Amino acid sequence: MSILFARVAVENTAYHFDRTFDYLVPEALLEQAKPGCRALVPFGAGNSQRLAMILEISPEKKTQNEMKQVVAVLDEAPLLTSEAISLVYWLKDRCFCTLFEAVKLLLPAGINVRLKTEYTLVQGKAQEMETFSVEERTVLQYLAGCSRPVEREKLLKATGLPVDSTAPEKLFKRGFLQKTGAAVRQIKDAAQKMVRLTDEEPLSKLTPKQRAVCRILQEAGSASLKEVCYFAGVTPAVVNTLVTKGVACYYETEIYRNPYDQVQNPVVQQELLLSDEQQSAYQHLLAQYRSGMGGVSLLFGVTGSGKTSVFMRLIDEVLADGKQTIVMVPEISLTPQSLARFHQRYGRRVAVFHSGLSLSERLDEWKRVRRGEVSIAVGTRSAVFAPFDHLGLVVMDEEQEHTYKSESSPRYHARDVAKFRCAYHKALLVLASATPSIESYYFAQVGRYTFNRLPSRYGGARLPQVRFVDMNRELEAGNESIYSRALLAELEKNIKIHKQSIILLNRRGYNTFVSCKSCGNVVTCPNCSISLTYHAANQRLMCHYCGYSVPFSTECPTCHADKVHYAGFGTQRAEQQLLELLPEARVLRLDTDVAMTRFAYEEKLQSFARGEYDVIVGTQMVAKGLDFENVTLVGVLSADQALYGDDFRSYERAFDLLTQVAGRAGRGQYAGEAIIQTFTPENSVLALAARQDYPAFYEGEIAVRKGMLYPPFADLCVVGFVGIHEEKVARASEAFLQMLRSLAQAEYPQEPMRVLNPSPALIGKVSNKYRYKLIVKCRNSRSFRQMISRLLIAFAKDRTYRDVTAFADINPDRIL
Repeated sequence: MSILFARVAVENTAYHFDRTFDYLVPEALLEQAKPGCRALVPFGAGNSQRLAMILEISPEKKTQNEMKQVVAVLDEAPLLTSEAISLVYWLKDRCFCTLFEAVKLLLPAGINVRLKTEYTLVQGKAQEMETFSVEERTVLQYLAGCSRPVEREKLLKATGLPVDSTAPEKLFKRGFLQKTGAAVRQIKDAAQKMVRLTDEEPLSKLTPKQRAVCRILQEAGSASLKEVCYFAGVTPAVVNTLVTKGVACYYETEIYRNPYDQVQNPVVQQELLLSDEQQSAYQHLLAQYRSGMGGVSLLFGVTGSGKTSVFMRLIDEVLADGKQTIVMVPEISLTPQSLARFHQRYGRRVAVFHSGLSLSERLDEWKRVRRGEVSIAVGTRSAVFAPFDHLGLVVMDEEQEHTYKSESSPRYHARDVAKFRCAYHKALLVLASATPSIESYYFAQVGRYTFNRLPSRYGGARLPQVRFVDMNRELEAGNESIYSRALLAELEKNIKIHKQSIILLNRRGYNTFVSCKSCGNVVTCPNCSISLTYHAANQRLMCHYCGYSVPFSTECPTCHADKVHYAGFGTQRAEQQLLELLPEARVLRLDTDVAMTRFAYEEKLQSFARGEYDVIVGTQMVAKGLDFENVTLVGVLSADQALYGDDFRSYERAFDLLTQVAGRAGRGQYAGEAIIQTFTPENSVLALAARQDYPAFYEGEIAVRKGMLYPPFADLCVVGFVGIHEEKVARASEAFLQMLRSLAQAEYPQEPMRVLNPSPALIGKVSNKYRYKLIVKCRNSRSFRQMISRLLIAFAKDRTYRDVTAFADINPDRIL
């Protein structure tokens, strides 16, 4: 029998050490070991077992005694196809991640396994206790009283030893302990952890934090653990202590294996009636799909033009050919309405992928796709990895949205992954938006993408009338409320005629700025260089970056004067003020603070659709993708906040947000109106957004991009540096710049690039770590990426900066 070796990606390898590793496949595993299966392999000098993914099986080329052997194969059948394995290598090259980080992207979180190490005392071996350290004696004494093997984590916790203790391993090497290892699948169930008080009388000696938890549970009866921690401003450890004392107890709500299990297949599929414009766009897209060459097309249409109907008609044809479709939406908040339309038309042929599902549910949906039970995957960016074998179409709705780009490693963009998959399957990628990214529109204009346009709203619906209110004039007239007189009057009128309204304020919380009038100190997070936001719902000041919170107080933490001033406004204050000004209004606030529980978005949007509320006050989750016929008024409370941002995409984001939110009004038979409040009504972006004149906005923006050499005329590579000592982080960024200069001049002189000097990140400190950035304007070529990869590897190996982490991100949505 021929000797084979497995080329594998190993879990938990550092980027500078990451590559494929070769292992002999023992004869007993020859039938099981296949590309796409996970395995256990001995790794490193100590040969500790590591999880690995087999990427290739080949005839053995080295001498047998040079190679270690695969210990076990964990999967009966491959989890990754040949396409997925190709994608793993592509992600490593493009995203500067390890191979196994790329592997984990392609697998549902619920299928992940962890290695469980257990220890047992070797019986009958003489133990002279004075020859052992204190830690080793503690371990031996504990295991002497155990009749079963004890998992490492449990052993260290029971003995009070640190998680990185080497005592068990030293005892194993000396022969006093036996060690066994196994792979354990990690799947959390779909139940939600709830808390309630027991019948026991609360103990008199409770800490202030524990008493706060008890008060909340007395008032609410029960609440989820997440809600208790938010409203009491505590960590789960405080609640755990109350449970240990018997004052409170945990329980679980009903388990949902599939939240969409009630969906039925439609008896008859309703015919989609397309307008002439829609029919023309559909025919062009169908012709491109039928060509079998794949490619990318931009479907550009004003809000309410019926882009969804066009690509649903296209999906009908793809399904009729026996092929599969992926449809992506940018946020969970947009998923419920999208899902409702897809379930209504395609029934149980639809699988769902988004972070609002439990690990169990995500695993189940992944399995349904792998078994060929579904033909359509709908979800957020993770849906792009749905394991279809015969992909015919990928649709990215609201393709310009920042949520399609991952901000943590692997730092991929779903659009780029979609292009890779469509090229592999010769499938069609449709990018749909009323406000496409400048890059996508440019590529459509120069012929890199095909272009289809829907210039009119469907069914005769008209674009909303847009009014601007100068808030300077409101202040001069003595109106100091968040709401202008014009907006308030229209809200009141809408309530009387039983129409609904949407109010956008892209800041959550109550007050967004806290300072002392006596000493001028701004109350900031001790862990981050950001001011704290006051949340009225839990009476606490909170950091939206690291989660730090402190109780509300009027006393200055610096000078202790009772002169703390709360300014700025968020959605909580906007909601409260609206209720004070219009007591008869039924107001729904929709932001991440009120949508903590599973399916909260869906439930709240459904209640709004049923007419149970008159007004939604929310962050940008209410600005896009929502379609309510009864909404005839949209108000934007702070347009300037979006306009004057921190990087070259600020105007693009502002135009997108204002155009999209205005487009929520008048989508049915009723005329719509949008009122935009601003302190700078003369800004040209506002007028262009009001007219939904994207081509005119694009012409101005593309000229600036070309002059400043920004995308699409160049790529941006941002190298970030993170560490606990600011001086060292700054020095590390300068050292990296010198390494870049030397390597580029010596070996990559042909690569065009402009390098900006290192500088602190916009938010200089997050979670007690300082951040610096180095920006390179470049061409995203294989040669350039090779150079950056070499620099990252060399930097990581330099012990001078061993406590500074460096990472690279090509074309980030937001510059660090």
